[in-house]
Amino acid sequence: MTESARRQHMVYAYAVLRPTPEAARAVATLRGVADEQVGLVETGDLAAAVGPVPAEEFEERALRAGLEELPRLEALARGHHGVVAGLAPLGAVLPLRLATVYRDEDRVRRVLQERRDQFLPLLERLAGHVEWGVKVYTDPTDFLAGDAAVAADAMGGDAMGGNAKGGDAKGSDAMGGVATGGAESLSPGRAYLAARRRRRRGAEEAWQTAARTAARIAEEAGGLAVGRVAHRPQRGELAQVAGGGTAGGGKPGGENIANDAYLVAADRAEEFRARVLAAAEGRPGVRVEVTGPWAPYSFALPPEPEPVARPEPV
Repeated sequence: MTESARRQHMVYAYAVLRPTPEAARAVATLRGVADEQVGLVETGDLAAAVGPVPAEEFEERALRAGLEELPRLEALARGHHGVVAGLAPLGAVLPLRLATVYRDEDRVRRVLQERRDQFLPLLERLAGHVEWGVKVYTDPTDFLAGDAAVAADAMGGDAMGGNAKGGDAKGSDAMGGVATGGAESLSPGRAYLAARRRRRRGAEEAWQTAARTAARIAEEAGGLAVGRVAHRPQRGELAQVAGGGTAGGGKPGGENIANDAYLVAADRAEEFRARVLAAAEGRPGVRVEVTGPWAPYSFALPPEPEPVARPEPV
């Protein structure tokens, strides 16, 4: 690469792997986040899959601004994952952090040399293994039923499950007393409060069931996995995205109470998936998602990204 090209481009790094003929053939078929041809930077017994990207888009300030735009972030993540997924069949790949960018290939080589004693044991450990994601949610079905009860009761329906208009209906009222006839049916306001209490109890029961299911799954998965990483439960829009195998109906929504990654031998991957889903069957109020197999993102140790805005130390 000429000096002019160096000034116009930076180097985006995707993964660390072994420099083998198979790796060279694999990267030759891959395009990266800027639709660039991916290649290998090698140093001894390590290599990095990299690609030249426009400096004006990937220098620190522009990159930070781009990552704040959801379409740009999604496109970057798809491109990054596409390269890693293309390399994963090689058997041992360390995916790097999204948007790991260096000034030039020489800096990539220095990182490989400086962190050789970290990368090599990780490659050895991860060879022949894949990552599975397991998320446990409270099922929103109970909440939706609670909303329907709130609406029906507020409209004057029967808060007790009988006929509020009939004189023979009996049951506990919202305050714990006994309704003995239609004349004493709950007012819309008291019916609404009673339904809210039922909904709150249902939500608590669903959460407790989901927590017990998560513990059961962790025990079952632990018998097959060689590693586990407990990620922070997802909130907001991230928690609405479903994928992979699902137990409990597969309906979006609910509270994510467990978000774990497991490292599993590739030859036991489908057994892992089947046993985790089986552990969640027959658990009302719970939804479980199993996604994968993935490259072992959660178990790779990425290098620190290059501080591209600062000059190299002399």
